[in-house]
Amino acid sequence: MKEYTAHESAYIDEPCEIGRGTVIWHFCHLMSGCVVGENCRLGQNVVVAPGARLGNGVKVQNNVSVYTGVVCEDEVFLGPSCVFTNVINPRAFIERKDEFKQTLIKRGASIGANATVVCGCTIGQYALVGAGAVVTHDVPDYAVVTGIPARVIGYVCACGNKLSFQNNLAKCAVCGKDYTVYGERVIARTGVAVKPIKRVREKDR
Repeated sequence: MKEYTAHESAYIDEPCEIGRGTVIWHFCHLMSGCVVGENCRLGQNVVVAPGARLGNGVKVQNNVSVYTGVVCEDEVFLGPSCVFTNVINPRAFIERKDEFKQTLIKRGASIGANATVVCGCTIGQYALVGAGAVVTHDVPDYAVVTGIPARVIGYVCACGNKLSFQNNLAKCAVCGKDYTVYGERVIARTGVAVKPIKRVREKDR
C-alpha cells in the first residue's frame, strides 16, 4: 500500500523511492531511479530525473525540473520555474551523459522563482537565492545572493530573517538565534537557548 498521494495525471516510473506523506500534484513525472523523501510537496509539472534526490520536507513549486546530478537535502525550497543544469558545455550533437556535474542544495536552502543554478555549484545550508539570480559559484551558508551573476548581499537566519552583524556577532530579531562570523563563514552558535523576541510596535516606542 502506497503511503504517498499522487494526482491521477502524474507519471511515476518504477522503480523509484517516494517517502511517506509526500504529495505529488498534476502532470508531475518521477522517473525511474529518483529518490523523493518523506513529507515533500511537488507542485504542478515537476520532473525528477533518474538519480536526482530530494530529502525530507522538500517543497518544489510549479514547473521545476530536477535533473540527474541534483541533490537537495532536507527542507529545501525550490521556487516556481527555477532552473538547474547538469552539463557545462551542452551540444545537441554530442552525448555528454558521462559528464554530468553534481549540484548540491544543502539543508533548508531556498531557491527563488526563475533563478538558475549552474551545475557543479553547492548552495549552503539556509542560504537564500533571490528570484531571477544566476548562480555560477558556490553560495556560503546563510548567504543571500542576487543578480547576474549572483553575488552575496547579506545573510539570513535559518528562519529567513535578515541578520545584522556587529563585531562579528548577530542575533535574529525574530527567533533569537545567535550567529557569529568565523573566518569567512557565518555559523550558528550552538548551546544557546532560542527565545522568541517580541517585535516592538511603533506606537509602543
